[in-house]
Amino acid sequence: MESAPGVPCPALDRDLQVDVAVVGGGIAGLSTAWELARAGRSVAVLEAGRIAAGVTGNTTAKLSALHTLIYADLASSAGPEAAALYARSQREAIAHLIATATELGVDCDIERVPSLTYVESADGVGKLKAEAEAAEQAGLPASFVTESSLPFPIAGAVRVEDQAQFHPRAYLLALAEAMTGMGALVFEGTRVVGLKEGSPCRLTTSEGLTVTATDVVVATHYPIFDRSLLFARMEPHRELVVAAAIPADQDPGGMFITTEQSTRSVRTAPYEDGQRLLIVTGESFLPGSGNVGDRLERLRSWTVERFPGARPTHWWAAQDNDTTDGVPFVGPLHPGAKHAYVATGFGGWGMSNGVMSGLLLSTLITGGGSPWAGLYDPRRLRPVREAGPALKLQATVAKHFVGDRLSTAGTGAQDAIDLLPGEGTVVKNGGKRCAVYRDETGTLHAVSAICTHMGCVVGFNEAERSWECPCHGSRFGVDGAVLQGPAVTPLEKVDLASGDEDTSG
Repeated sequence: MESAPGVPCPALDRDLQVDVAVVGGGIAGLSTAWELARAGRSVAVLEAGRIAAGVTGNTTAKLSALHTLIYADLASSAGPEAAALYARSQREAIAHLIATATELGVDCDIERVPSLTYVESADGVGKLKAEAEAAEQAGLPASFVTESSLPFPIAGAVRVEDQAQFHPRAYLLALAEAMTGMGALVFEGTRVVGLKEGSPCRLTTSEGLTVTATDVVVATHYPIFDRSLLFARMEPHRELVVAAAIPADQDPGGMFITTEQSTRSVRTAPYEDGQRLLIVTGESFLPGSGNVGDRLERLRSWTVERFPGARPTHWWAAQDNDTTDGVPFVGPLHPGAKHAYVATGFGGWGMSNGVMSGLLLSTLITGGGSPWAGLYDPRRLRPVREAGPALKLQATVAKHFVGDRLSTAGTGAQDAIDLLPGEGTVVKNGGKRCAVYRDETGTLHAVSAICTHMGCVVGFNEAERSWECPCHGSRFGVDGAVLQGPAVTPLEKVDLASGDEDTSG
């Protein structure tokens, strides 16, 4: 975000009619809009915030077809052909992005490097050997290795050659500029809140404007319109990121990930002269589950311990959604949909999957076919693979939806008064749960603690100063403003009785 600030796009200020309306301006939405604009369709992108600044703006940007441990599981549950289609779709997406960047002359720091999924414990070696074999059978240049260029020993790794890392925002801002040159429209600060399907479809914004379109693509990371119950088949997770400057000669020269230690992901990027920017992701957690500060400290400590020359410069967090069968949902929005489409559930691999989504959805909308349309179809059902994860997911949602309402909470004014600057808590006030935060000036801010998406109780993220829903991942500012969907409506402001305290929303 610092190295590619971009020029703001205008907000929608009128009713509009186009061939295709794309809701969401991340890599999936912009890639879809780009492909459709090239195909001659009139397109409008509607982004609630800034384009390429939400999940895409916080990604670690690995362009890899090796997605941790998917190929062995997919071959076992859906068959070797499904695994081969998955691998082919990811490889073609990576090649397409690189070709597009070359065509447009975009300087987006594309570097070809190997991708490795590793373990430090010998207990995980068996799974990695099986994954290496399945990935190779699926068509990837994969092998099992016992050494890496990391500055610490590993027990084993799956290694796939010739993958890539890049600067996604630099790429996508250039893509947006190129498509507007073709006549596409890109709007920021435009929140879509309603969809009426039909011939044509009609979208409504929070400002009461209408966008009429033959086809609509919902690419909002987590779908803001969920008419096929995808929320019952996706689990949000959030991960912290620490960036640190390291001497260029300490660059491990690859992309690395392990599911051990609550995930550890490593890559580097160009930085100042003689240095590289080490980017370490990990400490996966459920939004709203708390203890984020402790998790951040663990990740910082791991980074400087494993890379002794590292000098931390930045930290942030990213979020994604895992599907119950490990494969994204890309295709018709629901079983009866004729002109509404969705792209979601990328499971932490949104760069290749975002480009893949653009290619697949543009093909479906323009009347073409794709060999992997069925693999990603949101209407698919894979009971054997999905039953266990789905039951676990719904148990987690039920725990928060019901349990958080029954749990003990503060009783209102006194608990709020006891908050220190930068702290937040959920209290009961007049029988209702309120989310209360004290800012650095000492002022209290109180909003409803009930998520406006489906009514779960939010939790406080003390590191990022935000309220988060543990059920479906919606995030809100301390003033109740929507930071991340699927919620589209802010948390309601609350008057909290607090004696002489100054309470404001």
